[in-house]
Amino acid sequence: MTTGEMSYQCYIDGKWIDSEQHIAVENPATGEIFARVPDCTTEHADEALASSQQALQSWKMLPAIERGRHIFRLIETLKPKRDHFARLLVLEQGKTLNEAYGEFDDTLTYLTYSAEAARRLEGKIFPSDNAGEQLWIQKVPYGVTIGLCAFNYPLALIGRKVGPALVTGNTIIVKPHEATPVTAMEFAKAVEEAGIPQGVINVISGSGIAVGEHLVKSPITQLVTLTGSIRAGQAICRAVAENITAVSLELGGKASFIVLEDADIDKAADAVVTSRYANCGQVCICAELVLVHEKVAEEFTRKVVEKVKQLKVGDPMDNPDMGPSVTAQNLNRVETIVRDTIESGAKLACGGERPQGAQFEKGNWYLPTVLTEVTPDMAAAREEIFGPVLPIVKIKSYDDAVAITNRREDGLSCYLWTNDYRTIMDGISRLEVGTVFVNKQIVGYIQGYHSGHKRSGIGGEDGVYGIEGYLQKRTVYLDSN
Repeated sequence: MTTGEMSYQCYIDGKWIDSEQHIAVENPATGEIFARVPDCTTEHADEALASSQQALQSWKMLPAIERGRHIFRLIETLKPKRDHFARLLVLEQGKTLNEAYGEFDDTLTYLTYSAEAARRLEGKIFPSDNAGEQLWIQKVPYGVTIGLCAFNYPLALIGRKVGPALVTGNTIIVKPHEATPVTAMEFAKAVEEAGIPQGVINVISGSGIAVGEHLVKSPITQLVTLTGSIRAGQAICRAVAENITAVSLELGGKASFIVLEDADIDKAADAVVTSRYANCGQVCICAELVLVHEKVAEEFTRKVVEKVKQLKVGDPMDNPDMGPSVTAQNLNRVETIVRDTIESGAKLACGGERPQGAQFEKGNWYLPTVLTEVTPDMAAAREEIFGPVLPIVKIKSYDDAVAITNRREDGLSCYLWTNDYRTIMDGISRLEVGTVFVNKQIVGYIQGYHSGHKRSGIGGEDGVYGIEGYLQKRTVYLDSN
């Protein structure tokens, strides 16, 4: 991989296209610009839309197994590039090298699962009311799909969207986040090398407000799949209203990490540290708020703080426990939340500042932080932090935890630590979230379903239900008389 500043073009209709304006991409560990990508215009977006629409008919008419074979060729093209992509992910996103390798591997898993699903796309046949008739429910692609990706997993989210979109017969335009567009452009190189038909996958960079909104509002677009914030999801819903375009929105949340008095405290403490500080806390299902029973709060907090103080922060290429935040904007937001929470009466148990040393003078660095004596009305307990800060709230009962969790307008995930099977069964029924981790740290299996309730989204990703989200239903009344 080159060490100088890299320059990229967008991939539209099988061609590499530049623009007059460019977006500078910063290394979050150093603040240095290491790459530039096109700041595309609405005209470029229209070219991509026309290309996707032109490719749609022939692509969706291919047998699903043939579409799957194209995805398998893309996988084989990507495999030798594992080291290259991992290092690019570290440069543009700031995750540790081991986390970057994990993201690359997850990307191949997403693509593989989708390719293997080609022979498992199902419809239904129901009995007709009349003789000589059949009633079919077919599942057909939506058409031109827009895939909008967040900055926390810039490569894996592409695989998560491209695989199911393609195997079900859709064409897709991928638009990466402005802060992390480089791996998307490298992915486009693999698309070309794998011989994916032109127009089936287009990759375009640019402003989310200008280019992204234009793609979403187009009457050509039939499905929008977004991974992003609740605010972004609300903007998408407003933008698609005119055309009533289908959406799949995987949005933010603030996962409660509930620790009850009968929990295994040692395991829970290990799990919350892993589940909070993974990817510098920039995971939508990260543990965002500890709700710990007052009877075990002191022991639990002490063990958590001891573990957090041992976490190493440093050059992500050297595989510390945590790297920097992706953007300075996000880091500023984290700092504001911490400051407001402390001013409201919370205590700083550890962290709460930039690490010391020359290597941390530039870049988006922040120490792993724990806040204690937090109450539910404080900023760190209310707002999604999306950074390496763990607020701890004491509760008097399990019902308190359920009430605090359910009163939120979002509902993506939560963690429940208890050894009482009755409480577990009750929590599964009462907690208003898309995923419940029971005595488990953060995880995501491809055969599961990643979705949110309430303001955390519509639709979801992964597994058979994720693939279903890229298909719409067509009813056929077949009279053979």
